[in-house]
Amino acid sequence: MELEIQRKHLIEELGVHLEGDNLAPLAARILSTLILSGKRGVTFEELVKELQAGKSTISSHLDYLQHTNRVKYFTKPGDRKRYFIIDPNLILNVMDGMITKWETEKQLHLKIREYKKECNREAEKTGSFQFDLEFQENFLTFLEETSSAVKKFKTKLLSRNN
Repeated sequence: MELEIQRKHLIEELGVHLEGDNLAPLAARILSTLILSGKRGVTFEELVKELQAGKSTISSHLDYLQHTNRVKYFTKPGDRKRYFIIDPNLILNVMDGMITKWETEKQLHLKIREYKKECNREAEKTGSFQFDLEFQENFLTFLEETSSAVKKFKTKLLSRNN
């Protein structure tokens, strides 16, 4: 019983966190439930019961989650039910999005750094204010190291799945 209470609290906590990814509260709770259910899958009826929501509401959110490649389903021979699971590629897709965002940000900060360097060269001539480039350098290093770590983890995940 204690484990079930812990599970319900975790679904709620994870759901609140996932709402930050522009998900409706119920869609976030569906995703949380599927994350905590693993590869066994969860039926539509189980989601309705677990989340105490209307069938049409659960259905709309499941459609949205499938359309956005967050959720997939499978069937079992002789069983008419669909078992919903997290899309196996979800974490890889999230990683790709993060890497792309960081690469774009890195390119922008490289331009900012060059602009500030040019400003500093001009300021040297007149003795006026110069930019401190330490933050730019540290932030570029952070973006590079973070991207590299995520790429390494992605490679590890891909090699496990093959």
